[in-house]
Amino acid sequence: MKKMHIGSVKPGDKIARTILSETGHILLGTGLELNQRYIDRLKSMGIDTVYIEDKNTDDIVPEDVINDITRRKAVETVYKTMTGLMDQPKVKGRMAVPDMGKEFRNVFGDIIGDLSGRKEVLVNLVNLHSLDGYLFHHSVNVAVLAGIIGLAKGYNRNQLLELGVGALLFDIGMTMMPKDLWNKKGALNPEERARIENHTQDGFNLLRYQYDISLLSAHCALQHHERYNGTGYPRKLENKQIHEYAQIVGIADVYDALTSHRSYRQHYTPNEATEYLFASGNALFDLDLVRLFVKYVAVYPVASTVVLNTGQVGVVSHVDPKAVHRPIVRIIQERDGTALSSPYEIDLQNHNNIVITKTI
Repeated sequence: MKKMHIGSVKPGDKIARTILSETGHILLGTGLELNQRYIDRLKSMGIDTVYIEDKNTDDIVPEDVINDITRRKAVETVYKTMTGLMDQPKVKGRMAVPDMGKEFRNVFGDIIGDLSGRKEVLVNLVNLHSLDGYLFHHSVNVAVLAGIIGLAKGYNRNQLLELGVGALLFDIGMTMMPKDLWNKKGALNPEERARIENHTQDGFNLLRYQYDISLLSAHCALQHHERYNGTGYPRKLENKQIHEYAQIVGIADVYDALTSHRSYRQHYTPNEATEYLFASGNALFDLDLVRLFVKYVAVYPVASTVVLNTGQVGVVSHVDPKAVHRPIVRIIQERDGTALSSPYEIDLQNHNNIVITKTI
């Protein structure tokens, strides 16, 4: 299969990887043949990339870092909890939600089980979902990314669960915001910005009154927008004043937000997002944490369609964790635009003069 921008998809192309709804249920399943109505519908839902079946790349199958069942269960749990809170009266700052901590520890326990069971962990978030489901899928992605960093740091089981519950629920304060502010196109006015920024305090207030959620988990909600140089909010904390869990969640939040399509901008590629994080080291985030995180990011994920400086077009077929910038690329189109009936592969580790110039 190959990952393609929705603008390059044609009627007759077949879906190669499931697309999920905001609730985590299947929206479009594998093997579905797209027509123009489906393509237009995907565009209207904010889905800007899809995985397409292709006989020349049918053996290229990107692996998510967690399995589909774990992901769907996590998204469903986040969706149920957050939408349930949205339906409550806006006096929930001290509202107790029975067994919230237990439920989310179980969810994150499954995520850690999947991550721990992998021989090599390389970030390749392959889930596709509607724009309306961004808040719920984003929370799960942030938890997965945070879990990878926590494992890399050697956290014990209790620390991982504290971090993971905090990561799954870090944006729970958004349930108290008017929904039209979440994806507003254009700049926020000062009043709207102040209201959005208050979601950190709202989330903390909700979580700290849950009897089975650690106060350190609650601090992920409170501090995930604090920045290393003191320019964040709500308290303009600096450096080690920000708890490490919250710093990890902050990095994961920014990475997934940058690489996700939003209503007000196009997404960054993984390579562009990691460059942004590196540039923010010891300014927005602790540089050591950024370096640790980036070690586990596939900047050109398997199944990405890429253009080389030679003018050739190919699909990434394999990524070596020790050389993530130099994957193996299966060439499917020559420089003159000729589509190949017999593709061949180039290992960029063996061709220092060939580089990827962009993904398409």
